[in-house]
Amino acid sequence: MRATTAFNKMLAIPGADVAGVQFDPSGIVVVLRRRGRRLHCPCGWSTRAVYDRTTRRWRHLDLGAARLFLEAEIRRLACRACGRVRTETVPWARPGARFTGDFEDVVAYLAQRTDKTTITRLLRCSWEAVAAITVRVVAEHLDDARLDELYRIGVDEVSYRKGHRYLTVVADHDRAGAVVWAGEGMSSATLERFFDTLGPDRTAQLQAASMDLHGAYAKVTRARAPRARVCADPFHIVKLANAAVDEVRRAAWNTTRHAAGVARPGPLARVRQDPAAQLVKNTRWALLKDPAGWTDSQRDTIVRLRRARHVLFRAWVLKEELRDLYRLPPGGRPDAHLDAWLARASRCRIPAMLDLSRTIRRHRDQILAAVQLGLSNSKLEGLNSKIRLINHRGYGHHSAAAVIAMIYLCCSGLTITLPTER
Repeated sequence: MRATTAFNKMLAIPGADVAGVQFDPSGIVVVLRRRGRRLHCPCGWSTRAVYDRTTRRWRHLDLGAARLFLEAEIRRLACRACGRVRTETVPWARPGARFTGDFEDVVAYLAQRTDKTTITRLLRCSWEAVAAITVRVVAEHLDDARLDELYRIGVDEVSYRKGHRYLTVVADHDRAGAVVWAGEGMSSATLERFFDTLGPDRTAQLQAASMDLHGAYAKVTRARAPRARVCADPFHIVKLANAAVDEVRRAAWNTTRHAAGVARPGPLARVRQDPAAQLVKNTRWALLKDPAGWTDSQRDTIVRLRRARHVLFRAWVLKEELRDLYRLPPGGRPDAHLDAWLARASRCRIPAMLDLSRTIRRHRDQILAAVQLGLSNSKLEGLNSKIRLINHRGYGHHSAAAVIAMIYLCCSGLTITLPTER
């Protein structure tokens, strides 16, 4: 059997036949002869007129231990639709690529599952090539249909690089938190770009959007999707309550420390001997932890605070009553529970809890919407952890486009079909 016939059968290159096979120090070079004479622009316009010609090589999947390259004549055309001279498309590679489609699909498949160093060593290509391939594969596979039938979304920001570099991520609650959009920045203008991409018809279908208390996101959502209910993420509400309790604890500790005559913190004798200081000391985790996870000593700590009618116990009770809002039994009245909590918190005379009650009152409607619809950003918080892992796995990304491409590749449900599965 002739070598050209064997390579024709092995490679089965679409739209071309093998005209020759060469062996050189770089590897095996398979020379292709095109079948069609018509030129096709990446925009879709076609013509028979050739502007100029050149020869190009594309890296293909390795043949054993040898690198394999495809070489063919490639032409340029004066595209009337684009209004400029462009390079024609070839059926075995994506526009502008120096790798074949099969090679890029393997790279993208591996990028979903492992780090770049492993890919570069296995396939003998550079980090920059892996990043560029990921962007091209995602651009081809990312379908605008992912934004159809979008009813309940979650919005959150994630840091992808030091220096306050953030991305805004939008996920679909009804598709297990799959990412439907990601953009650079965390401002109102960033979320405006999402609604521009979504379009007015699909925006009108939105029913709810969960997010943290970042004011810019809520303001844009109310303006662009007035029918959608804005839901405050329960995690951030409980986090605010925990922060308020911790502020009360620090204030109580400083008060008892100064009362004992100690000007600076530390395990000093006078503080250890003072009963009021002993009551406050080592209460942090008992106050912040879920009661179901208490140790015996932490449970005893709360009991002592209750017997002393300490300010820390009153702050802790208010925090747990706020958490009970998210643990109401079926048929419970979240609005009545929250209003009763606001009434108690506004009369507690604890500065940190008063500040918390004012914040809760400002976001009352958003908090109740989250409870009534059962929405939270828990899936997005888990998604943020996955995004940080993706970023760490790549040892950092120097551009937002590279990170966004990896997010779409790994978190949006894209399926990459390997050449062996076709």
